[in-house]
Amino acid sequence: MPQLEVHGAALTYDDEGPREGDGVPLVFIHGWTANRHRWDHQMTHFARTRRVIRLDLRGHGDSGGKGVRTIAELAEDVTALLDHLDVERAVLVGHSMGGMIAQTITLDQPERVERLVLVDSISRMTYSRGRGLLMGASTLVPFKLFIAANIRRAFAPGFPREQVRAYIKASADTPRDVVMPLYGAMRAFDVLDRVGDIRVPTLMVHGYHDIQLPLRQMLRMAKAYPDAVVRIIDAGHELPVEKPAELTTALDQFLTSAEK
Repeated sequence: MPQLEVHGAALTYDDEGPREGDGVPLVFIHGWTANRHRWDHQMTHFARTRRVIRLDLRGHGDSGGKGVRTIAELAEDVTALLDHLDVERAVLVGHSMGGMIAQTITLDQPERVERLVLVDSISRMTYSRGRGLLMGASTLVPFKLFIAANIRRAFAPGFPREQVRAYIKASADTPRDVVMPLYGAMRAFDVLDRVGDIRVPTLMVHGYHDIQLPLRQMLRMAKAYPDAVVRIIDAGHELPVEKPAELTTALDQFLTSAEK
């Protein structure tokens, strides 16, 4: 596994596929407490014909590093990796918090983004008063219980329980001093008033049963984008693992339409 040292963190990444394939590289960015293997299906499919890059974010998966507290800091890590790999322009694909990172990069460095794909992600976190109180209270319970509650509700009803338990265990391995600050960073994330400046073609793929980042919030975001295509899939918040083939198809169609 190749690694890159960035601001005291060893970032683990994969860089696969032909360098002279069709189109610019794809860069996959996972979400909160997840890791780069959320994208296994997409890596296998797209690396046959084009360059595909994915990473474990700071403090996640096989990457080291602590102390990250903002989405912007994670965006700096991703762009540092792109600089290291001599990637001047890419298609950014981000799931959940990864979509927040992808939007941040697109707003700050629009010249580096060919297209944008947001999977179960939003531009502004919005809570009702009741849900806000519930989410705030959830941080007061033991750490492993906090993780379990958040990951369990990320999957649509009917997803195999043994697989959900495996994802809970993997998420709980993410250090607390990475998990909790980034939980706060996601709750505070708000670029909705700026996304009208994003001019690149954008695909938004969302699970119909997503209760972590509800569909209505994504649709409000879509209205603010000048050039957005929306796809709704019968899944929860964890689309990359709940319906990987359907997500790959949606992404493939979006990229193919660009290359005709």
